[in-house]
Amino acid sequence: QVQLVESGGGLVQAGGSLRLSCAASGRSFGSLAFGWFRQAAGKEREFVGFIRLSGGGTDYTDSVKGRFTISRDSAKNTVYLQMNSLKPEDTAVYYCAADDSAYCTGYGCYGDNEYDYWGQGTQVTVSS
Repeated sequence: QVQLVESGGGLVQAGGSLRLSCAASGRSFGSLAFGWFRQAAGKEREFVGFIRLSGGGTDYTDSVKGRFTISRDSAKNTVYLQMNSLKPEDTAVYYCAADDSAYCTGYGCYGDNEYDYWGQGTQVTVSS
């Protein structure tokens, strides 16, 4: 079992930055791939980005490319989502997810149904 705890959300003005953290426990950090998802009010949860285990490769949804960066710190068992140039449309609850499947760790996963472990979410609100 893997426990994920997100932190770092809050209220920020458009153009500002936030860094979300996802602390993992309960399983070897080095065996996990991670994804970030978000869900705005009244909308379905959507993929934001992933960081796979193999080579630490990342990918992002088009709307955040060039603005968001995912990284992982094995010494702290923590994954980060650095969000820059925030826009009001980035307002959502952000979720960290993890999986230890060969596919997700090797290639990265885009679907929320591909991740077995989820955090509780953290609210990000971007004011205009």
